[in-house]
Amino acid sequence: MKGVGGGAASPGDYVYFKSVVPLHKISIGSKLWRYYDFGPKVVPPLVCIPGIAGTADVYYKQIMSLCMKGYRVISIDVPQVWNHHEWIHSFEKFLDSMNIHHVHIYGTSLGGFLAQIFAEHRPRRVKSLVLSNTFLETHKFAAAMPWSPVVNWTPSFLLKRYLLTGIRDGPHEPFIADSVDFVVETLSRDDLSSRLMLNVNVASVGSLMLPDSLITIMDTNDYSAVPQQLKEQLNERYPGARRAVLKTGGDFPFLSRPDEVNLYLQLHLRRVGVEPRSDLVQGFTRNGSAGSSKDQKDGGDSFDNSGGDNGHHGSGGSDHDRRHCASESHHSDEPIPTSTMLANTVLELVM
Repeated sequence: MKGVGGGAASPGDYVYFKSVVPLHKISIGSKLWRYYDFGPKVVPPLVCIPGIAGTADVYYKQIMSLCMKGYRVISIDVPQVWNHHEWIHSFEKFLDSMNIHHVHIYGTSLGGFLAQIFAEHRPRRVKSLVLSNTFLETHKFAAAMPWSPVVNWTPSFLLKRYLLTGIRDGPHEPFIADSVDFVVETLSRDDLSSRLMLNVNVASVGSLMLPDSLITIMDTNDYSAVPQQLKEQLNERYPGARRAVLKTGGDFPFLSRPDEVNLYLQLHLRRVGVEPRSDLVQGFTRNGSAGSSKDQKDGGDSFDNSGGDNGHHGSGGSDHDRRHCASESHHSDEPIPTSTMLANTVLELVM
């Protein structure tokens, strides 16, 4: 599989990502968790939660970009859970197994809803939220899927066809079209079934203890599978949240507009007090080995060597550390800009 946009393997694309970042798998109780955990362990993590149509892999552009700047990013697959209470308990156990007490969460679509549900019921563990193309309640989705009781017996191709009905038809620009293809082809039937159930189980987000100032709402302005009415409802719930508007990007802007998304995530993390440790990031090599003399002297423990904080070993990658050098230090309390060019100007001014 090529990276979104095609072309040969190079830093930032999917082929290169898979060659240097290990996929971890751990079983916690009856749940299998697949995840990527990359970046200095001393930095509070940003946990990325995908929507119905997504796995941990869909955030590979965020992992490569932010980790090279000294942030820690954990991208997860939502395991096969079938109701929201099961999600809350399972995610909490996952964080416990990683010895992670506090998180910042970036959730897209269903992932944003699950992030809010977790923040509502485990308020002490969530320090900030970035919510993208998401919603507060599932009633509309439940009404639109009356056949949900038989979802477990529905063939995979029908589930994917149903999923695609929510994605805009017609010609797309190349990067948006590639993002749709990338996401849809990574789905398995069982995972898709459980996520569809999470999306249609009737529930709504209650009050959050988290201040609006620690929430960023990042939406695309062209179209998405989430109805505009539900997006507006989310904005009304968090009137003091920061807004990051992408003029285009479709349902998966983290793939189709990664530069803008990564910049907004970086601005959010800076604003909520997460300091990157670019001094602990020294170099990716093509074979995935570390290129940091400092970290070798220090034992190389600033990045993940074990595949998990509690000794869980990942699969699909080397046990060596991987790092990349990128020194960028800046702060910003200004309103989030609405274009990459303007945002880069803001960053240069505050460096």
